[in-house]
Formats: sequence, structure tokens, C-alpha cells
Amino acid sequence: ERFSSETDAVADDANAALENSGISNVGESPLTPPLPAVCDYSVTIDTTVNPRTITITYTGTGCQGRKTRTGKVILSFAPNFKWSEAGATYTITYQDLKITRKSDSKAITLNGTKTITNVSGGKLRNLSSRVDPIIHEVKSANMSITFDNGTQRQWQLARRRTFSYDNGMVVAISGIGTISEGAAEWGTNRFGKDFIYAITQPLTVKQSCDFRLVSGATKHTVGAFSSTVTFGLDAAGNPVTSCPSGDFYYKAVWTLANGQTYTLIAPY
Repeated sequence: ERFSSETDAVADDANAALENSGISNVGESPLTPPLPAVCDYSVTIDTTVNPRTITITYTGTGCQGRKTRTGKVILSFAPNFKWSEAGATYTITYQDLKITRKSDSKAITLNGTKTITNVSGGKLRNLSSRVDPIIHEVKSANMSITFDNGTQRQWQLARRRTFSYDNGMVVAISGIGTISEGAAEWGTNRFGKDFIYAITQPLTVKQSCDFRLVSGATKHTVGAFSSTVTFGLDAAGNPVTSCPSGDFYYKAVWTLANGQTYTLIAPY
């Protein structure tokens, strides 16, 4: 779950940095007002190199009171790159991006590369005036995740991110991996077991709710073990229809190899 949400957060940061810079279309000026930068990073642009680069450096100053981030991600694209065109693609390279959860100081560190493709065409700066959504696909075959005990694993990801507008940006994330229906990430976990993480209901994030995950459901499978998680609930496990002032809750139901099931409702 953390890997999934943090790679999505980087994709949001990359979209904002790319469109705010104004360098992805010839003759385009920087966006005013800019797309919102969620937290804790600075941006450096280099148009003297080929490919062109935008470097996002995470400052470790804290993010929404829930985490800190350090390290870099680098966006790379050709000099004639036009992000608004359908099929336009750029690369994101992770360089020791470390995300530390403040509640328990647990950390993961990400390295590797992924590609983002603008399937539909269009730019997020124009989202509020569009009828049709904007669709991006995010794929990687070599993402490396290092856990805080030093264990390192290679994971793959394939996700579709559909952007619409409802009192701010709305992002719905689904899995498009061919390994199984709805597969969003897969690989080997820190215990050496193969897993598949599928999105069974789109994971929806709303700008009007402080860019929080407001709904969705996932299924995690490791051999005969499986777990399902439903997001956007209250403490009793009921769906929340408006953005709460406190925590959202998730409901996790997992099934062991012997068929025994357990349920947990907890805040996030």
C-alpha cells in the first residue's frame, strides 16, 4: 500500500513540475497560477542537455504531518517533447527516494525508472474546462524497493490514472497489468514470496480532500494467502460521503491458507 501510494504521489509531483515549467510545449509559458505542489520539494530545470531534465529534490521538511521524504526524482524527455499530444511519454528516474512514516519511523527507499504516457492527450492545467477525462498510464519493469531492515526487492507496476474535475482535481487509479485482472504491482515481497497487488475498485484521490485517498479497494495475493482492503470508511466500517476532519478508515479482510479469515478496521 505504501509503495502504491508513494509512487502515485511522485507522479502527481512530476505532473505539477512538468506543466508548471512551461517547457514541454514550444512557445508555452509557465502556468499561472501553478498546479499545486503538495509539499516538501524544490524543482530544477535544465534545458541545455539532451534529453531535457526536470529534477525534483525532496527536502525532508515534512509532508502533511504524516511523512518525510528525501532524495531525488529526475524527469527526462526529448527537446521536441509535447506533453499535450496523445501518446507523449517521459521517463522518471528515482534516486534514493526515502519515505519515512512519522507515526512509527518506518521507511522505504525507492530506486529505478518508470515511464508515464499521456494516452488521451491534453494537459491537467485545462482539466476544469474539459468534458472528457485525461488518462495517463504508468509502467515500470525495474522498480527497486529497500525496506528499513535492508531487504531489497524488484517490483513491476502497471497503472492507469484517470483525471477528472469536481471542485478540484480527482484522480482514479486502476491496475492494467496483464499478469492478472486489475494487477497494479507484482514481484517478490521482503519475505521472498511472489505477490500480486490488484486494484478491484479504482483508488480515488481528491484535491478537495487535501489530496487524500477517499475510496477504492484492493486485493493482495501471496500463494494461498489473500487479503482485501476497502478504503474511505468511518470507524464503524461504513463508506464516508464527505471529507472528514479526522481520519479515514480502511477495512482489511485476510484469508489464511487453511481458510480462516480475520478482519481489521483501522485509521489511515
